Amino acid sequence: MELKRVVVTGFGAVTPIGNNTKEYWENLVKGKSGAAPITLFDASNFKTKFACEVKGFDPLNHFDKKESKKMDRNTQLGMVAAKEAVSHSRIMEDNVDKNRVGVIWGSGIGGLATFEKEVLGFAASEGIPRFNPFFIPKMIADITPGHISMEYGFHGPNYTTVSACASSANAIIDAKMLIQLGKADVIVCGGSEAAVAASGVGGFNAMMALSTRNDDPQTASRPFDKDRDGFVLGEGAGSIILEEYEHAKKRGATIYAELKGGGMSADAYHMTAPHPEGLGAYMVMKNCLDDAEVTADEVDHINMHGTSTPLGDIAESNAISKLLGEHAYDIQINSTKSMTGHLLGAAGVIEAIAALGTIIHGIVPPTINHFTDDENIDSRLNFTFNEAVKKEVNVAMSNTFGFGGHNACVLFKKL
Repeated sequence: MELKRVVVTGFGAVTPIGNNTKEYWENLVKGKSGAAPITLFDASNFKTKFACEVKGFDPLNHFDKKESKKMDRNTQLGMVAAKEAVSHSRIMEDNVDKNRVGVIWGSGIGGLATFEKEVLGFAASEGIPRFNPFFIPKMIADITPGHISMEYGFHGPNYTTVSACASSANAIIDAKMLIQLGKADVIVCGGSEAAVAASGVGGFNAMMALSTRNDDPQTASRPFDKDRDGFVLGEGAGSIILEEYEHAKKRGATIYAELKGGGMSADAYHMTAPHPEGLGAYMVMKNCLDDAEVTADEVDHINMHGTSTPLGDIAESNAISKLLGEHAYDIQINSTKSMTGHLLGAAGVIEAIAALGTIIHGIVPPTINHFTDDENIDSRLNFTFNEAVKKEVNVAMSNTFGFGGHNACVLFKKL
């Protein structure tokens, strides 16, 4: 059986540096940080008092009051990103067969704030169970694609992928494979996360995973810098419309790139730490290249997982050097988490959108907040430090790795 080709015909984003894709891309290129003191809860007693929150998001600008109360913030952000992507793709105007449109969504935890609120309420009630009837539907991770399908009447494949920080990258890869196999014509894929809550920040603090640079939040996310001290928690959502190539051509859709490759692997090493030699990272990129039938020397850009953690940045950098050899020094690589923070389950899709932007606009956004070289990281690699670089990009990859050793990588190619 000949596999069908898969292309990108739309996208949407709600991020800490822009509440739509236009704002998001412009601020990526400018090198704007989304980090600021936490406003979503009182963090005065926490080791980390800052995060990359979505700014100025009012659900009542997007949903009526009754409907908004039925959704966790995670779903609200996801719905807004998906609506932008659907509108951008014009699939509704072109009257596509809704029975052949699916929704595959990623989220690391789902409605964490809802879970926290309801359990705290129960704890304060002296054992009397007064739970909100929407507690479970708001909390479960799979509810967002359900809401998106109900919004438009999409009857195709519909589910959520959960692989921690790799969740939305896995959603993209699953969507690609289903379209290749002819199971759908169009899939709204992506992911959302809203874990800037007491339990989210407190839990990651307990692991010593977060930066504690409270005196200067905007420079706290500093991937590949010698003085990095952990990631900065972010929130938001992104969505990409994937479509079968002939279907997109037939309706006259704007095609932004082809999704050529999707790779997956496992570190099989540790719950939270990466393999010290970057074994899983190397394997996932190699698998992605093999899937795309693209050679290493054709790669122009890699959006790295680059979380600003002491171990992860080294392992991933080593994996790129091993995979690309001398060609690794000829390409632009970056970590946009230096600006957005780490969106956990939504990281894969917003970084895939950033990688797409390099193909569309011919600009590679910077890795901001670089001050001091780390002697453990090969300085010959071009991390696009502090300033965006104009570059023609024909092939762009994006890496996303999750706790549990889950690794996912996607590859886009200019058509």
